[in-house]
Amino acid sequence: MKDLALIQNPHRDDKVMDACGLFGIMDTSGKRFSGADILKAMTNMHDRGNGLGGGFAAYGIYPDHAEYYALHIIFMTPAARRETEDFLKHSFYRVHDEDVPTRPTKGIVNPPQLRRYFVDVGEHRPADVVDNDYVVERVMEINARIDGAFVFSSGKNMGVFKGVGFPEDIGNYFRLEEYQGYLWTGHSRFPTNTPGWWGGAHPFNILDWTVVHNGEISSYGINRRYLEQFGYKCTMQTDTEVVAYGVDLLIRRHGLPIEVVAKVFAPPFWSQIERAPKADQELFRTLRQVYPSLLLNGPFTVIIAHQGEMIGLTDRIRLRPLTVGVKGSIVYLASEEAPIRLVCPDVEKTWIPNGGEPVVGRLSTAPGPQLPTPTRRGILVEVAP
Repeated sequence: MKDLALIQNPHRDDKVMDACGLFGIMDTSGKRFSGADILKAMTNMHDRGNGLGGGFAAYGIYPDHAEYYALHIIFMTPAARRETEDFLKHSFYRVHDEDVPTRPTKGIVNPPQLRRYFVDVGEHRPADVVDNDYVVERVMEINARIDGAFVFSSGKNMGVFKGVGFPEDIGNYFRLEEYQGYLWTGHSRFPTNTPGWWGGAHPFNILDWTVVHNGEISSYGINRRYLEQFGYKCTMQTDTEVVAYGVDLLIRRHGLPIEVVAKVFAPPFWSQIERAPKADQELFRTLRQVYPSLLLNGPFTVIIAHQGEMIGLTDRIRLRPLTVGVKGSIVYLASEEAPIRLVCPDVEKTWIPNGGEPVVGRLSTAPGPQLPTPTRRGILVEVAP
C-alpha cells in the first residue's frame, strides 16, 4: 500500500503554501440551522487539506445553557483529566458536564478524550476582576500548567469542534448535523510549519472569539512576545493562536472596532498613508506607533467570529483568497466561490474584497447600519430580515 503522506504530497515538498480551506456561513436574522451545509462546503474543498487538521466553530448551539461558559477540553491522559477537574472544582461552579458526543468514524484514529463543562464564575473571581478576564486567566493556566489538558473552546452558547483528520471526518465524528446554530465556520488544515495535532487544529478560540486561518504568520515571534505582556500564553504550537488572542485584546479589552483592528493587523503601506486624507493619516500613523508588534506579516486570510458577527480579512496585498456571497439574510465567506454555489446555487451576489479591508456580517438585531453600507475602512454585510 502506498504511503499516505506520499499520496497527499507526491512531490515530497516540505511545505504546501497555497492550501487550507476556509468557509463561514451566517444567518444575520439569527435563525438557527444545522451544520449540514458547512460540512457539504468543506467536503467540496477536500483537496485543500491533507488530513492533518480540520475543525468547526458554531454559535447559538447551547440555548439551554446559554448563560454559562462552555469549556471543551481535550485530555491526553486520565491523569490530566483528574488534575483538571480538581482545578475546575476550586475555580468554578460546575453546572453540568459530559463527554462531547461523537460517533466512530473511519478517518479518525486514536482520538483523545473530549469533555465539555458548563461552568459559572460566581464568587470565585476577585472583586476587581471581571468574569471574562477571570475565565481567560483560568484557561491559560490549564493550558500552560496541566500536562496533557487543553481547553480548546471557552465561550458562551458556542463551541469549537476540531481534531486530526479531514474536516468532513471531523464533522461526522462530532455529529455536527445534530446541532443548530446561526453562525458556522470551518477549516481544512494543511500545516505549514507546525505539527498536525488535536490542539493545533483550527479554529482557535478564547471566550467566544474564534479564528480560522489560511496562510503563514511570519511575525509570530514578536506577536507572541507582545501578547504575553498582557497575560496570554501561547501553548498550541501554531502561529494562528496569536490572531485569536490579538482579536480578544484589541476588540474586547481595548474596545477597538473591527475596521480599526484591520488596520493594526494589515496596515496600509507608508506610501499609501502619505496619500490618504489627513484624518486617516493621523489614525494610521498612530496605530503603527501604538501597535507595531501586532502587525501580521506574511500571507493570510482569516475568518473571525464571535457572538453576533462574522468577519473576513486578508493581508493587505491579498496573497490568500477570500470570496464573499450573499443570499437574502445569509452571508457566506469562503476560500473559493465553488463551495458557496454548491450550498447556495441561487446566491444573489458574490465578490472578492480588497486586501486589508474587512467584510463584516452582523446580526440584524445588533446596533449599526443596514446593508448595503460601505464603511470608510471596510464593508458591512448586514441584511435586514
